[in-house]
Amino acid sequence: MAKQPLHRFVCQSCGAVYPKWSGKCEACHEWNTIVEETVEPTASRASKSKRRLTFSGLEGSAEPPARIGTSIAELDRVLGGGLVPASVVLVGGDPGIGKSTLLLQTACRLSATGQKVIYISGEEAVEQIRMRARRLELHAPTLELAASINVSDIAATLETDTPPGLVIIDSIQTMWLDTIESAPGSVAQVRACAFELIRLAKKRGFALVLVGHVTKEGGLAGPRVMEHMVDAVMYFEGDRGHQFRILRAAKNRFGATDEIGVFAMTDRGLVEVPNPSALFLAERHGNIAGSAVFAGLEGTRPVLLEVQALLSPKAGDGSPRRAVVGWDTGRLSMLLAVLEARCGLKLSGMDVYLNFAGGLRVTEPAADLAAAAAIISAATGQPTSAGSVFFGEIGLSGEIRQVPQSDLRLREAQKLGFSTAVSPRRVARGAARTKPPAGLELQELGHLSSLVAAMGGSGAAAPEE
Repeated sequence: MAKQPLHRFVCQSCGAVYPKWSGKCEACHEWNTIVEETVEPTASRASKSKRRLTFSGLEGSAEPPARIGTSIAELDRVLGGGLVPASVVLVGGDPGIGKSTLLLQTACRLSATGQKVIYISGEEAVEQIRMRARRLELHAPTLELAASINVSDIAATLETDTPPGLVIIDSIQTMWLDTIESAPGSVAQVRACAFELIRLAKKRGFALVLVGHVTKEGGLAGPRVMEHMVDAVMYFEGDRGHQFRILRAAKNRFGATDEIGVFAMTDRGLVEVPNPSALFLAERHGNIAGSAVFAGLEGTRPVLLEVQALLSPKAGDGSPRRAVVGWDTGRLSMLLAVLEARCGLKLSGMDVYLNFAGGLRVTEPAADLAAAAAIISAATGQPTSAGSVFFGEIGLSGEIRQVPQSDLRLREAQKLGFSTAVSPRRVARGAARTKPPAGLELQELGHLSSLVAAMGGSGAAAPEE
């Protein structure tokens, strides 16, 4: 007797499976994301082939495959030196942020070097892609374009033709496999289509780039298992109000994570920004209270950013407002509590606005000291020195803690003409003191109260250091 199809209910946001429909997913707490899916049963049969595995050592005789350079230095930087043959890269980002533009530029440049590149779109017709290429003034006569959502047709083409160097699928949420009884974009379809395309990439040896949609929270849409299936995950970040776009590696089996590439959006597409610090600080005005320069680190790249703070008296009887752009709101609340409880700075009756200018989102704790300097400057009305940079993590007792890669931060500050760096005091036993580059003075602080006192704040006395 033939088995009947199975019906299950799957959350389209996180992939959780339920026996019946519910309005809310208990796994990710999203509403109206659970959809019924039909699973066709497969006949169980015992495998006739039982071959023993052949093991090999870690040190192999074959040379590792050469990476494929994309001719875009910022993209190669995030990838760890270029595309690895038979690897799979997942690119996510908000709609209109520039994912398709960057990949079309990459496809055209690679095609111009003699590589066979295939660009398959499930969202645009071929003529629409050509229109975009003409607008961006891209020329690649050998680039192969196709518009299709049928993975079976795509697989049949890739299995029979000469293996390409790169295949771009834009996007995985539009792909459809006829063996799955669900609509394109569903969890089952995304998972099955991704598995089939990844299998082909590993078998045929071509690099595969998948474009993925993101949810309203900014994460990649579809099941999280998709991120585990691929070799690298890259997010395109940026505010549409800024021209800068940040390509960040969240996962990379062949390179460093948290590496960033910086691009500027122009009417001719995305342009590389080899020195982002200079551009992020280009519109900075010195001698203004509430401004400080943060010497940050994104992956292996030092980046200097301006931190801006604005304080205003609280309006009304409600709680004071805390607004942040480019930083964690919870970390700002913690920093304000430390300034008030440990340093005697009265901020409870003030609305606080903090902005990391340039559109880059900062996640490292080393930004604490720069943010504190901007807030103290805004509170006291005394500008920070135009030639000073700040970096350091602040603890709950007000101590300023060490952060990694101080040498890289100091060299970047010296290269851009800064004369002073305010950093944590090295107190660990046996730890060598940081030697600043020539022409850069290093001011080491052990407690946040020292910075408040130096900027004219009526804070509490600094503890013994």
